[in-house]
Amino acid sequence: MALKPTIYKFRISLSDTNRDYYDSLSCTIALHPSETTSRMMARVLAYCLNASPELQFTKGLSSIEEPDLWQKELDDTIQQWIEVGEPAFDRVKKATRLAKHVQIYAFNSKADVWWKQSQGKLRTLPATIHCFDSDAIDALAANVERGMELSVMITGNSLFIDGKTSHEVTWETLQNNE
Repeated sequence: MALKPTIYKFRISLSDTNRDYYDSLSCTIALHPSETTSRMMARVLAYCLNASPELQFTKGLSSIEEPDLWQKELDDTIQQWIEVGEPAFDRVKKATRLAKHVQIYAFNSKADVWWKQSQGKLRTLPATIHCFDSDAIDALAANVERGMELSVMITGNSLFIDGKTSHEVTWETLQNNE
């Protein structure tokens, strides 16, 4: 019998001072049995960084044909393709053919090795690549509950997350294609 995903619900009060975007978000997220809580929280933070009414979580790990997040137009063209993790070059290349904008958010302790090995090829593609502070993501993930209310403020290259505990998660942009 296959394992079922664990469902998490987040209510997020978002203040993105970089984009002057303020919103109240309700997210129901399925944690795939093979996914870590750190990866799930990296998906949530990528969602906050790109929040818009059209941005959606996809089936993620359950469907290899879809990114973690995407934003589609009314005619079903993909405006934004957002991957979380360290995707292979071929996957990023495919994404750049299918979407107008591609963003990658690396999040774990192996991200620097992935970047060193892949940057030569990835620099040839029109993709924006970011890397979250892996220790901060792990600390945030250690305090996750199945239902949470969070306040997320984005300023500069920092996300300040307040819930039952407070965390700061920083990120670095490794390649900017904006």
